[in-house]
Amino acid sequence: MSRIGKMPIAIPAGVTVEVAENNKVTVKGPKGELSRVLPKEMKISVNDGVITIERPNDLKKEKSLHGLTRSLLNNMVTGVDKGFEKKLEVNGVGYRAAKAGKTLTLNLGYSHPIEMVDPDGIETSVNGNVITVAGIDKELVGQHAANIREKRKPEPYKGKGIKYSDEHIRRKVGKTGKK
Repeated sequence: MSRIGKMPIAIPAGVTVEVAENNKVTVKGPKGELSRVLPKEMKISVNDGVITIERPNDLKKEKSLHGLTRSLLNNMVTGVDKGFEKKLEVNGVGYRAAKAGKTLTLNLGYSHPIEMVDPDGIETSVNGNVITVAGIDKELVGQHAANIREKRKPEPYKGKGIKYSDEHIRRKVGKTGKK
């Protein structure tokens, strides 16, 4: 049995979960609404404020889909209840981030500023050198944070660039002069 897949998901107060045909799941909560079509092999049932996922047999494909389905459902329930956020830090002399409306402007040492528009359902905010990406869809939050980080990845010598706030950069020793 999948250790993750067999765990029930508790539905918090204020969140409603509906399962339609072909496993189209709609989750509504205080922060918004998410819907997704989950694998039709899995049997999703909602009883007494708890979601349970069962698989029909022990084939390898069903075993792998079991835990995935439970994780996706749990992320949807958590997203509409609490939301998700990722924090990024901008490090480097002259490296700046600014927010105007839905546009994030990054000055990262290139000859031009980089402008990124927030996708629907994602909110970015800038506080000093910290960029916060927040939203209800975990997948979109992580992807947008990765797209921002990709504009200037942290380099290992001085640590300049955009990094996740909990990321550790392994530093390298620079050149040494001849003696």
